[in-house]
Amino acid sequence: MEEPTTLTKPEEQVQEAVSEERPLSPDEEISEIEKLLTEEPDDFQARCRLGELYFNKGRLDEALTEVKKSIEMAEGLKVEMDRSLAMYYSNLGTIYGTKGMGDDASDQFKRALELNRYDVLALFNLGRLYSEKKEFMPAKDYFERLIELTPEDPIAWYNLAGVYEQLDNPQVSDLNTLDLALQAYLKVLEFDPNHLECSFKLMEMALNLNKSDLALKVMEDAVENNPDEPLAYYNLINTYEKCKMFEQAEDTRNRLKDRFSKRSRDAGKQES
Repeated sequence: MEEPTTLTKPEEQVQEAVSEERPLSPDEEISEIEKLLTEEPDDFQARCRLGELYFNKGRLDEALTEVKKSIEMAEGLKVEMDRSLAMYYSNLGTIYGTKGMGDDASDQFKRALELNRYDVLALFNLGRLYSEKKEFMPAKDYFERLIELTPEDPIAWYNLAGVYEQLDNPQVSDLNTLDLALQAYLKVLEFDPNHLECSFKLMEMALNLNKSDLALKVMEDAVENNPDEPLAYYNLINTYEKCKMFEQAEDTRNRLKDRFSKRSRDAGKQES
């Protein structure tokens, strides 16, 4: 015969329910939160609650420590949120810019910089937008800020060089920025030696400034770094001729013929 099942008495069930629903005392809650924070020290809500409980218990030094930690965490969360939000505003600005809505794009990029002054996408695009509108002073400011953040970016240097070049025009501004443009173009080639367009601009600028040695070096480097680009050879030949170095110009012309006639022969052999 089976033993009768033991049932909990009604009064015991009520007591258990009351026990389960009974809120923790402040000391018990403090103890539970302290345990939680040893395992999850970045739990912001728990740390805020602990500071509040310490204060209510008159444990002011401990409350002060927790509130300071909470503020530090909140500031960190705000920075991360602002960076994320700035990225979305920059993305929105990019969409507007792609749609040809320049003013709307500019507003979004500026909003991004209000949230995160280090947003490189916003800085680049604002510099570009102002350059396109021929407002070169604000473009210069944005590109200079971009260079501070990305000092080894050849694209940033190239855009800044172009702005400096424009600002040296007396019809645009009273600034003397041609030497700054020269140095910026040199920075482009420092970080991207294959940048042919920069080499050509720098060569022309150097010749206009009677810096023939610089013009020759730039174009000789351009040929060395771009041996399969005919334009590099043509510009080097032209530079030699402007410097009255006709023998070197002829040698370069022959190098160009030999290299590309050899390529034509090799291509013919592969086809056959």
